[in-house]
Amino acid sequence: MPDRTDLAALITGHGRVIEMINSGEVGLPVLAQLLQVVQPAIGAASTAFVEFAPTGGRVIAATGGAEWAVGRPVSPTDPATVCLLSGPRVRDIRVDRIPGPIGAELVDRGLRRMVAARAEIGGLTVGSLHAFYPDDDASTAAGQHEVVAYIASCIAHMYSDQSGLPVHGDGPVVAALADGLAVVDREGRVRLWNPAAAQVTGRTVAESLNRALPFPLPPSGQVLDHRLPDGRWIKITSGELPGPGALRVVTFRDITDQQLRDQDRDLFVAVTSHELRTPVTVIKGYADTLTEHWDSLTDTDRRQAARVIGQRANELARLVDRLLTSATEGRPGEPSVPFDLGEALRAAVADLPTDLRRRVVLDVPEGLPRALGTRQSLTTVLTELGTNADKYSPPDTPIEITAESNERTVSFRVADRGIGIRPEHVERAFDRFWQGESGDRRGYPGAGLGLYLVRRIVEQQNGWVSLRPRAGGGTVAEVRLPRG
Repeated sequence: MPDRTDLAALITGHGRVIEMINSGEVGLPVLAQLLQVVQPAIGAASTAFVEFAPTGGRVIAATGGAEWAVGRPVSPTDPATVCLLSGPRVRDIRVDRIPGPIGAELVDRGLRRMVAARAEIGGLTVGSLHAFYPDDDASTAAGQHEVVAYIASCIAHMYSDQSGLPVHGDGPVVAALADGLAVVDREGRVRLWNPAAAQVTGRTVAESLNRALPFPLPPSGQVLDHRLPDGRWIKITSGELPGPGALRVVTFRDITDQQLRDQDRDLFVAVTSHELRTPVTVIKGYADTLTEHWDSLTDTDRRQAARVIGQRANELARLVDRLLTSATEGRPGEPSVPFDLGEALRAAVADLPTDLRRRVVLDVPEGLPRALGTRQSLTTVLTELGTNADKYSPPDTPIEITAESNERTVSFRVADRGIGIRPEHVERAFDRFWQGESGDRRGYPGAGLGLYLVRRIVEQQNGWVSLRPRAGGGTVAEVRLPRG
């Protein structure tokens, strides 16, 4: 690691980033390039940027040894998150002192020290920039703090322009502009009340300042749906403002009962249709085989087909029961348990539609550790990722499924050699009903629900999923689950 920052390399690289912006590049590609410039200039082993929204954060860009974490959600209640979002804006932290599992994961990867800086706009944290080092000696950090703080400010400026950022549409910049915004002190008295707050609640600035909020205040980092006296519903979030004074920022938006019902109905339809599709596809495939090839099949083949149809019909009944229970009681499905990921992948590939299965090249190492999750859901996840790869790649190219593990996670990747995904779309692709360009919808039909469902299923099992362009063309989807 250099004793001081390579300012010449930093300025040269930053100049290239500015040229990207001037040529029309925005959002995630610019952010990723900025991190690529910063890492060698300050002698870091890796860098990462976490974007924060009112309900939590997510790693959206990383370099070096931190690339494995791209796509990982960051809980607002995680002790490490609370630590980073409070106190000084720039901090030099020994990784082994970070509370929670993240600190242990970083130590396992040989990272001992972290320089972190918050990216802030008007007191609101839009994200945090992290530089990781293998040593734990902060005395060698000449210029590192200043550079990390400066780059965090540059990223905050990108967010203020809203040019392709935030990656997730509910970031705090959007919330501050479009939603009601209040700042309250330790006693819960209002110190700031923006025009949108007056419009949502019907209370003017004069009626609100130095008084209590007209609705409950949720714990920091949590979300609360609250019904106003006039029957309207609002969604409220709150968070701590850094610095002295114990101030809290509160954002809220107007929603209605009908909107909530529509969201619940749409979600139920999306989850139901995708969860049921796999067993229905298998049942139909075996039924078609029996109908069209009965005379050429042996008795053993017929009995096997009938047996699979019966098994899948039973699975279908269980899925219906689970979905209905989840819809009516608001509870997730099966609890997470250790399972053999390699065996589950092989079984899931065997259940893929015939044309898709013929394209799959499966490479699962022997002795792969057990994963912690819901084995039954893996078929749905792999079917969605495989179908996506099939849809966006030529029919004569392979779809490669590989698996690996590290000290904390077990993962698998689905890689194709198709049209690829643009860097600025790797997060938006997980939005419900989203499909790239308008031309994609015509050339590649679909409802835009598959990846949304995949992320929901995986994160319910404390895992995470990410997309990235594949070197040489194509797309790589990666799913990581905790080790069992």
